[in-house]
Amino acid sequence: MVSPLYQKLLSGCLITVKLRQNVESRIPKTSTSTNRSIELPQQHVHQQQQQPSEPLQVVIQNDCDQKSGEGPKSPESEWMINIKDKLVQAGHVNAARPWAKHCIYRVPHYLREGADKAIVPQIVSLGPYHHGKRHLRQMDCHKWRLLRRMLKRTKQCIELYLDSIKKVEEKARACYEGPVAMGLSSNEFVEMMVLDGCFVLELFRVVGEGFKQLGYPRDDPIFAMGGTMHSIQRDMIMLENQLPLFILDRLLGLQPGPKQSGVVELALKFLDPLMPTDEPLTERDRKKSSIYDPLSKNLHCLDVFRRSLLPTRPTKKCSQSNRFADKRRQQVIHCVMELREAGIKFKKRKTDMFWDVKFKNGILEIPRLLIHDGTKSLFLNLIAFEQCQLGCSNEITSYVIFMDNLINSPQDVGYLHYCGIIEHWLGSDDEVADLFNHFCQEVVFDINDSYLSPLSADVNRYFNHRWNGWRASLKHNYFSNPWAIISFIAAVVLLLLTLAQTFYGVYGYYRPPN
Repeated sequence: MVSPLYQKLLSGCLITVKLRQNVESRIPKTSTSTNRSIELPQQHVHQQQQQPSEPLQVVIQNDCDQKSGEGPKSPESEWMINIKDKLVQAGHVNAARPWAKHCIYRVPHYLREGADKAIVPQIVSLGPYHHGKRHLRQMDCHKWRLLRRMLKRTKQCIELYLDSIKKVEEKARACYEGPVAMGLSSNEFVEMMVLDGCFVLELFRVVGEGFKQLGYPRDDPIFAMGGTMHSIQRDMIMLENQLPLFILDRLLGLQPGPKQSGVVELALKFLDPLMPTDEPLTERDRKKSSIYDPLSKNLHCLDVFRRSLLPTRPTKKCSQSNRFADKRRQQVIHCVMELREAGIKFKKRKTDMFWDVKFKNGILEIPRLLIHDGTKSLFLNLIAFEQCQLGCSNEITSYVIFMDNLINSPQDVGYLHYCGIIEHWLGSDDEVADLFNHFCQEVVFDINDSYLSPLSADVNRYFNHRWNGWRASLKHNYFSNPWAIISFIAAVVLLLLTLAQTFYGVYGYYRPPN
């Protein structure tokens, strides 16, 4: 027999469970109505007031808030709060100005179309942008191998390099645009900087000092294969594949013994085969280049290479006006064949500065330009850097656009090759024409910031002078070969004799002899 006390307790528990189920089933309906009251069984009102459940408190609180005009937030108010939060975050970014420290960028999308092999490394990754990609992992084992050999040669421990780079980790991260570098942990980022940096320095020193001095065998798989080294050189001038130069300088400073050259000199010697001219720069010319400008600092290997091509003082500084670039106001000149018809002559200029173009007395002097399979990657990454870097001049972009204007067809390329201005190792003149015609289709810059703007204006002024065109047409049609000259002279003599005969015939008619 169950005692009456236990029966009452059991009944109370069942009633409590049933009451909770009824209250929870009423919550959705109650939350959508502001006037509906909560109805409870009369026999349990007193018990529920003594021990109210949590869902019931929520429902009552919602009803009170709605009656007092402080209901739940509408979607519009949440949307407004979200917008204000974004504005606050934008204010923090604007105050921090992270872009002021950027120097290594992603290539803009308008330069990437159809140029993946020219901007994406094909054999080795340096830095975070292409770190860990599958087709670049094969070089990782060689990175570790060169790092181990370096530590064994210098008799140093790896902790020395890791601790040194750890001190400048934040500065190195700030050099990269975007959140890619932030996706790596502190240990991963420092490890990547040390591994990639020491690999680059070993490449520099082997090329600059030789195999024997650094203890590498001549059959080393990295240095013995010319194709591999050439591919590495191409990858190292890509904008997305750069390491901050101060990282390389810091790692080089940790190595014991006297240094024959600094990082800048080592980088230039390593990248010299990529020069767009077949005449390497002399030491005197290098001293005149902007890599030794005390007013500026080198950012990375691509920046060092670019500065070695330019003079210490740019021919024309970028204007600081508030006027934006206008696509309609870019430098435009006619192609080679049209300029020839206007009497303009082309001549190879004897200088190793490929950008140093001159025009005087109808003669356009252009230095020799060597075009090979790496020229597209070189110019495209230089243009991308000039487009992205704040305060950077645009000499390379100006030169490429100038050559793009000159070259419209394979005939233009063929004539420049005939003049000795262009020497290319590509398959045909059509490939060279397509190369320049696709370089700067979407690139916009101010014509007033181009060092070739005065020269372009002089060329156009000469082209628009009618007498120059007539004289060129006469020379092209009647003085192109000796037989044409003889025919022209004979025609002139015949015309003069005909005029003389006509004159004497008319003269004899009006003045007959006595």
